[in-house]
Amino acid sequence: MNLKRPNGNDATRTTNRSRDVVPMSGLCSRCIDGCTGNCEVFKATFRGRELIYPGPFGDVTAGADKDYPVDYSHLNIQGYALGAKGLPEGVAGNPDTATFPVVNTETGYGWDSKVPLRVPVFTGALGSTEIARKNWDHFAVGAALSGITLVCGENVCGIDPELELDSSGKVRRAPDMDRRIETYRRYHDGYGEILVQLNVEDTRLGAAEYVHDRHGLETIELKWGQGAKCIGGEIKVGSLERALQLQQRGYIVTPDPSLTASKSAFTSGALKEVERHSRLGFIDEEGFLQAVQELRDIGFKRITLKTGAYSLRELAMSLKWGSKARLDLITIDGAPGGTGMSPWRMMEEWGIPSIYLHSAAYEFCERLEIRGERVPDIAFAGGFSSEDGVFKALALGAPFVKAVCMGRALMIPGMVGKNIAKWIADGKLPNTVGQFGSTPEEIFVSYEDVKQIVGHEEMARIPLGAIGIYSYAQKLKVGLQQIMAGSRNFSVSAISRRDLMSLTQECALVTGIPYVMDAYREEALAVLDS
Repeated sequence: MNLKRPNGNDATRTTNRSRDVVPMSGLCSRCIDGCTGNCEVFKATFRGRELIYPGPFGDVTAGADKDYPVDYSHLNIQGYALGAKGLPEGVAGNPDTATFPVVNTETGYGWDSKVPLRVPVFTGALGSTEIARKNWDHFAVGAALSGITLVCGENVCGIDPELELDSSGKVRRAPDMDRRIETYRRYHDGYGEILVQLNVEDTRLGAAEYVHDRHGLETIELKWGQGAKCIGGEIKVGSLERALQLQQRGYIVTPDPSLTASKSAFTSGALKEVERHSRLGFIDEEGFLQAVQELRDIGFKRITLKTGAYSLRELAMSLKWGSKARLDLITIDGAPGGTGMSPWRMMEEWGIPSIYLHSAAYEFCERLEIRGERVPDIAFAGGFSSEDGVFKALALGAPFVKAVCMGRALMIPGMVGKNIAKWIADGKLPNTVGQFGSTPEEIFVSYEDVKQIVGHEEMARIPLGAIGIYSYAQKLKVGLQQIMAGSRNFSVSAISRRDLMSLTQECALVTGIPYVMDAYREEALAVLDS
């Protein structure tokens, strides 16, 4: 069993001095007067509330590392030696027609108007965090080239330093939102889309009207929450002037930058940053259905919902109300989540973990379908990073789950590609990269593929982080094709829950997926007894 050290973690840049720690508290078993640190209690003694968050802000994404009793690694994928499901109509499965490169990884979501995806993944919400803003070109271009949806998260309009409001307090001009949408659309070719999230502040600012009227966006996403935290979106602000600006726009800013103590702390250098918080949402069925209708009246073709690791009650509400509202997609994000700005202990200890939440979601979707109620398309999120995880999520939630939402896994290639460009320019390529060459053409295996897509002249405008995301998406696609072929599923819609087995009895109890020694047992015995 992994030794848990809740009082020392790289996310908060803390560590225990002692080899032995108390399991529940994480305190060193022998705490010495005169210790020079650096456990979390030690550091919080002089940095206080800063220790709530991973850091340094704007340069990291952080994912909780709690070891849950059951997770997706407790599922294995079935493989078969015969059969071929999901081949094109009229094509019989044989060794020449059922090869893994012909596996179709395309999928789509939407109640009436489907959005196609080349690979059954899309990005997590990249909103007002600094890491999303400064890496946006890499993320947006990479997602567009890969043919997947890019979710522009909450508060982008509200935190824009150049935001202009009209006399009624609504968005008149939001240059950063404009940049984000236009960057994605420059390379969009019909697969995927860019959609924007709404929270309480976005709604009050009229962000939905702005992105529809100015940019003609077809999809908007209501946000109830996410898997990393049970409070609203947060960022950190490093200047007093900026903090006061956001406070004047109606945001919750803590510590209060208007107080004399806060101003003095900024002046002395003790207070280096404050937090900007969004308000908690409050939901009820009538208000939710009304909000969806108002967005349709604005002109949005598709309405989606992002919900988090709340109780089973809220999960049921999202599915039941989503069915009534004819939502096009519901993304269900389980704990612990990964983000650029969430309280660390909240990520570690809050919410229903992904596999538990997703198993309940399947059960609830099936219950609604049995009642004759149509279920919106579903996406699962919460810790996925590889093709095996994508397959398991699609299978666990089949036939309702159409795609997997990935957060940090789709951000990392963008940041790595960006840094490779910097290392090349500085002549400081690390050996991990330099062993493959010294130029982008040599280093990036997908460089020529991207050039084929955009053309020789346009290639100079493509940031290396975008090529990184494209390369990663291709890895997901080919890896998924191999797993799907091995389980004899030649299209995403052919994947089913029977393609999984539970490695433990507890996993079987949680997921409803048969224990490995029970799966296909009846068929096996029928073969033996024939």
